[in-house]
Amino acid sequence: MAQGSSDDKGEQPAATVCVIAYNSGPTLRACLEHLGAQTFRDFETLVIDNASPDPGDAAIAAEFPWARLIRNAENLGFTGAGNQGAREGRGRWYVLLNPDAYAKPDWLAQLMDAAARHPQVRAFTSRQMAADAPGLLDGLGDVMSIAGIPYRGGYLNRDDGQAREGEVFSPCGAAMMIDRRLFLDLGGFDETFFCYGEDVDLGYRLQLADEPTLLVPTATIQHVGSASSGGRKSEFAVFHGTRNRFWVLFKNTPWPLLPLVVPLHLMALTLIYLRRENRPHIRLIARAVRAAFAGAPAQFRSRRRVQARRKASFARIAAAMTWNPKDLSGRRPVIRPLRR
Repeated sequence: MAQGSSDDKGEQPAATVCVIAYNSGPTLRACLEHLGAQTFRDFETLVIDNASPDPGDAAIAAEFPWARLIRNAENLGFTGAGNQGAREGRGRWYVLLNPDAYAKPDWLAQLMDAAARHPQVRAFTSRQMAADAPGLLDGLGDVMSIAGIPYRGGYLNRDDGQAREGEVFSPCGAAMMIDRRLFLDLGGFDETFFCYGEDVDLGYRLQLADEPTLLVPTATIQHVGSASSGGRKSEFAVFHGTRNRFWVLFKNTPWPLLPLVVPLHLMALTLIYLRRENRPHIRLIARAVRAAFAGAPAQFRSRRRVQARRKASFARIAAAMTWNPKDLSGRRPVIRPLRR
């Protein structure tokens, strides 16, 4: 807990904030400095060093005595470390914050206030601003298109006040809060993903369970993005992102939609990577698609378990997606009124 008293008394904190680090360097220090300045104090902090080759992350975390450092012997990916944090945490609320995300002082207070105002909601996401591009959004929750391509709503759009409190398809794992017991009951993150797309997969399972995700526009962070994986266009990010998007669809999309979504996804992927700036990645994309279909049997086995727990109707799932191609091409946020 950040300079709190409940931890000393062995009391359960209201929230567990988990920061997963891998060669994060100076961004981790800035992340923890901002976390230590939160106006809401009833939380514990876990820093999971995911077997960083550089010992610097552990040394940085040690500068913040209120943060509990966990050093993994191997890199479990964002998925494995995220599940580890949920098991190790004691708070009712499980909060994930990327090491390259810098929270405003009232960020956690705003999330907790939203949880108090909406007791029926158990998953929340933040308003993310681009740290390196003043005035531009990094995301307003995640959107799922009917083409099966998820995206951060409003990504690199100008912040013109379009953020409003409402329901989004999925939380963004860079700065999200979820009931810890719900997270564990849903199976946490799918560890076969390793990283990229695991938050959308979780968000899809929240949709299937009829659990809304609320965007809290007053809970604001500054986000660098992909600082630990070489950037969004790195081979690592492109491969895992492409493969995992297919796995999200294979596992979660209801049958009436699946025969529509997968062909649309292949068509959209082809169009995207035929663009001149994306052509250097074509062979990598082909390898990722092969890996996606090679892993399909395991995802369809998981699908049986996921769909057996589905509470939401087919119509609700379809309505939670965007069917407007202009939303996808313009990365427009899709925020709907909170369901009653």
